[in-house]
Amino acid sequence: MNFEYQKLDNGLTIIGEVNPLAQSAAVGFFVRTGARDETPEISGVSHYLEHMLFKGTDALSALEVNAAFDRLGAKFNAFTSEENTVYYAAVLPEYLMDVAGLWMQLMRPSLRDDDFDIEKNVILEEIAMYKDLPQFEVMDQARALHFGSHPCGSSVLGTNESVSSLTAEQMRSYFSKRYAPNNMVLACSGNFDFEALCQLAEKQCAAWNTVDTTRELDDFRGTFESKHIQNPNLMRQHICLLSPALSMQDPRRFAASLLGMILGDDSGSRYYWGLTEPALAEIAAMQCESMDGTGAFYSYLCCDPDKASAVLEVVRNIFAELKKTGVSESELETAKNKMLSAVTIKCEQPMGRLVSLGFNWIYNSQYQSVQQDVDAIKAVSITDISNLIQQLNPSKFTMLSLGPNPE
Repeated sequence: MNFEYQKLDNGLTIIGEVNPLAQSAAVGFFVRTGARDETPEISGVSHYLEHMLFKGTDALSALEVNAAFDRLGAKFNAFTSEENTVYYAAVLPEYLMDVAGLWMQLMRPSLRDDDFDIEKNVILEEIAMYKDLPQFEVMDQARALHFGSHPCGSSVLGTNESVSSLTAEQMRSYFSKRYAPNNMVLACSGNFDFEALCQLAEKQCAAWNTVDTTRELDDFRGTFESKHIQNPNLMRQHICLLSPALSMQDPRRFAASLLGMILGDDSGSRYYWGLTEPALAEIAAMQCESMDGTGAFYSYLCCDPDKASAVLEVVRNIFAELKKTGVSESELETAKNKMLSAVTIKCEQPMGRLVSLGFNWIYNSQYQSVQQDVDAIKAVSITDISNLIQQLNPSKFTMLSLGPNPE
């Protein structure tokens, strides 16, 4: 696979990983904007805006947009996170330029008032739907508690109040400030012609105006507060723990991810043997989320409310033992094999590879091949893990619980 790179005069970065033997191609726009770039008054606008792009342009209606993707057989979608909004599609190689051209048009949407008003009801329904999912709610609330006033605590969906009061003009203003070409990456992977892609981008995107985009990148260790929210309609106790991790810019993030897997993978981890296998908790999982300038370990625990104290005691014992004895060679080897399998299997298809390709550039402005990821994972040592345990101290965490009991 060959890596290709070009930047237009207005700052739009175009990257590609070309594999002539692939049977498909994938293309996507990675926009460096998300919940952390919003003010409280416009909370949720990034996610709302993601929906609005599919409403079309001055030349294309929503129906025509959908019909165009459908006609090309594209597997397409988009997602919004705390930090990024990503639009992507996988397609047969012969239709790659057609799909790429369609995305280029959609990156300059009309944002019509009528569409905005209709879609607002869809967003409010989505907020209500997620409020009925306690796993989502406890993690959303825990993130806000952990990060406090830091922008990474902002909710992707926003609130009923912020979305209800949001205006189309506020959205258009936000779009003009964040969807600048110098704040976006056009990425492509698989079987395609990179030179043709660049020529198409030059034709359709060169007139986009550059804007000075900024983002607060301070690291934040967490508030380490504890809070309980009573919901008498629930039958289970939902607990989310957050502790400091590493940023996407830190090369030790692979070691942090392996540590999270050793502690909280869904099979064979310390959480599994201490909580899931003995039926103290029906769900006990940990993952490491590396972000722009900061990071966090997330633990999610679901159990009988009467067992919540026992579950937390086991968790604290797991962390205490971790700090005392570290991890074993066999634990690290098992975690490496799991991660290596996940990385290589995901990247066998251009669509799976596209996400890694785009995010490596969004966060670090560099190309990272699959082999480089594999080598970085294999290089992690017991000493690396031990040093992280001492530095990050996962036994010190922010905790939010949600359940039927008053405390």
